[in-house]
Amino acid sequence: MATVVRLTRLGRKKKPFYRIVVTDSRKRRDGGYIESIGYYNPLSEPETIKFDDERLTYWKSVGAKLSDRVKKITGSK
Repeated sequence: MATVVRLTRLGRKKKPFYRIVVTDSRKRRDGGYIESIGYYNPLSEPETIKFDDERLTYWKSVGAKLSDRVKKITGSK
């Protein structure tokens, strides 16, 4: 199974709120996920980003890929 760490959208129309989740790469963007490791709110001032760095490191160590947006948000390489 190819796992990926990506954002899933919550919130309402024109008010996005995102969870940072680990999921199977074949699932839809807002489909089920394996684990939620944080959240991202782009509309708050300043932007709110909270995630479990220990879990992110674990999932990267077992081969999960990070989406481009998650890399940018978390500052990972």
